[in-house]
Amino acid sequence: MFRGKVLWTLLAALTLVATLAAACGPTPTPVPPTAPPKMKVAFIYVGPIGDAGWTWAHDQGRLYLEKQLPYVETTYIENVPEGADAERVIRDFAMKGYQVIFTTSFGYMDPTINVAKDFPKVTFMHCSGYKTAANSGTYFGKIEEPRYVSGLIAGKMTKSNILGYVAAYPIPEVIRGINAFTLGVRAVNPKAQVRVVWTNTWYDPAKERTAAEGLLDLG
Repeated sequence: MFRGKVLWTLLAALTLVATLAAACGPTPTPVPPTAPPKMKVAFIYVGPIGDAGWTWAHDQGRLYLEKQLPYVETTYIENVPEGADAERVIRDFAMKGYQVIFTTSFGYMDPTINVAKDFPKVTFMHCSGYKTAANSGTYFGKIEEPRYVSGLIAGKMTKSNILGYVAAYPIPEVIRGINAFTLGVRAVNPKAQVRVVWTNTWYDPAKERTAAEGLLDLG
């Protein structure tokens, strides 16, 4: 019985000593919290940022994203042709660990879907298309609304009742814009005609200029 009391007393003393030693020891240096890794977002452009139009507007969105969300890190590549080159670039960004990839031209639709199937953990956002997947969505603004307004203005301003429209490709988004413009024209000037010239390119200033001059010659 005596030996048991001694043993318990000894254990209690050792516990007390250990506790005091810990309390009297140096204060551990606090470890600063580790900043979470930034989200990597890539933008793929069909034309140059300096086009003062489609690509420039997309890049303004990219810059706004970086400004508003400090945990986001973005990059971009310009002048990527639609087709096989686009798929190669999209795949390269996915392999480099980008978590979100914006593909900003209609012709990037199939390449985007092809790559999305191979990278289920990456989110893809395609502009103006109609194909989606579990990790790939689409987006587009109501661009037909300002097209309609521009038609109202043009219909009122014309003196010849002949209006020209330079269009890129005969795809849904472009045709929707032409229709909206024409409806705006006819709302204020039923006698006016809208003549369309196709350039079959998204960005070719020389070809676009030639198309516009040809329309001017038609009145």
